[in-house]
Amino acid sequence: MPNVSVFDMNGKKVSDLALAESVFGIEPNSYAMHLCVVNYLANQRQGTQSTRTRSEVSGGGKKPWKQKGTGRARQGSTRAPQWTHGGIAHGPKPREYGFSINKKVRRLAMKSAFSSKVAAEELVVLDDLKLDAIKTKEVVKVLTALETGKKVLLVLPENNDVLYRSARNIAGVKVSTVNTLNVYDILNCDTMLVLKDSVAKIEEVYA
Repeated sequence: MPNVSVFDMNGKKVSDLALAESVFGIEPNSYAMHLCVVNYLANQRQGTQSTRTRSEVSGGGKKPWKQKGTGRARQGSTRAPQWTHGGIAHGPKPREYGFSINKKVRRLAMKSAFSSKVAAEELVVLDDLKLDAIKTKEVVKVLTALETGKKVLLVLPENNDVLYRSARNIAGVKVSTVNTLNVYDILNCDTMLVLKDSVAKIEEVYA
């Protein structure tokens, strides 16, 4: 059973926390994580790119010259793909890039991502994080005390507008809740900063 240290807002260790083996201590499945990352990035694509075919560009209509007798290649329209200002052959059209993944694979990928962060010692548990008002400086102090990396994923147990608005302007910091976590954000951060209450919720969902 993996164990991690629990720190306070000043960066001092206050206790140890035993993590669930089934969530934070499995053998990471790289294929499942890769599949979920590709799925996440594919779902971010708008897919609104579009080019005009020969039937959609303006002009053309009349055959530019007669079929035979000119010595030139036969042409039926000045808007064919080989002409300047002609249509585009086999160009991109609006499409949906997203695809679905089996629920069991998604769960395996999430648990693999959690376990890989624990194994790499990139998961930091914070005892609590309370702010009386929206203060970005206070969050910066906490991150400095904990010696986090440049990219930090702050995981909250539930929506907290004060914490979100205090941390959103810090470069490299992303605030997420347990129910909005995804494999890409977990793997993309240098330090996964998780509140103690968030750990309990993660284990409740994925154990």
